[in-house]
Amino acid sequence: MLVLVTGASGHIGCNLIRVLLEQGHEVRALVRSDVRGIEGLTVEQVPGDVLDPDSLDQACAGAEVVFHCAANISVDGSVGDDQLRVNAEGPRNVAEACLKAGVRKLIHFSSLHAISEYPRDQAITEENGLVKPAENPLPYSRTKALGEEAIQAAVARGLDAVVLNPSGVIGGHDYKVSHMGETIRDLATGKFPALIPGGYDFVDVRDVVKAALAAVEQGRSGERYLITGHYLSVVELAGIVAAVTGRKAPGWVCPMWLARFAAPFSVTWGRLTGKRAKFTSASLQVLRSNGQADHAKATEELGHSPYPAQESVAAVVAWQREAGWY
Repeated sequence: MLVLVTGASGHIGCNLIRVLLEQGHEVRALVRSDVRGIEGLTVEQVPGDVLDPDSLDQACAGAEVVFHCAANISVDGSVGDDQLRVNAEGPRNVAEACLKAGVRKLIHFSSLHAISEYPRDQAITEENGLVKPAENPLPYSRTKALGEEAIQAAVARGLDAVVLNPSGVIGGHDYKVSHMGETIRDLATGKFPALIPGGYDFVDVRDVVKAALAAVEQGRSGERYLITGHYLSVVELAGIVAAVTGRKAPGWVCPMWLARFAAPFSVTWGRLTGKRAKFTSASLQVLRSNGQADHAKATEELGHSPYPAQESVAAVVAWQREAGWY
């Protein structure tokens, strides 16, 4: 079948496209400028933007299934107009184009961040609902929640759409260097001077792709599915990277109060050097959040069965080495 993928050169998108091609599908990719993730692949590249309804109408024409992966990801605590529009208006525009074109199924990629973490003493499930402004969520979380609301509005108008909420995605074909890809690289190369308390749920990009493909036929319209993996503290993640690479993990765990004090300086240094800050007040908020998530619904309905954490990290390290990162 003809499949459209938005955000085609992103981490999830370019992994998804590779599997779609392996399965024999005809793939159309909505692209803006960066095509590193899909260079050399036999895909139809359609110039466009999720904020340009006309380009979306062209891209959706004739497509049977659409995977909406495009998003503006940020954990620095700020939110600009571009992020708000891409994450909130983008899904609305994509859903509208799908309705016009008669697309059979839309798979929308949201985020675990879009789901309320309360009550914090219980694992997050689909029943938690979207984050609320009163919970003081990260701005990014709120934009992803607004995107989900746009999808549900289209479902009410007759669109067959499924929402997937991955946690922290790790894996290969990480051409734009994701936050977690950079963290694993720095741990593997000894560039992480100290560890930080806290942790989060991490899922293998291969598991995310598998769930997305299953959702085409098995996902129920209007439903959301948490596509999560395993909760790992930063210390546990560093230990796994050390076991995989043979490089000793940092021995010092920086107290959270000290990390929070230093976060603004980390951000300032990143801006001065043109590099991504190692940690920010917002990323520390994530590490202190309720990262425990229950993927039972996705397991029952989509066959979601996450790779063991060590296998996932080993796959990341293997790809980074092959790509010449170190």
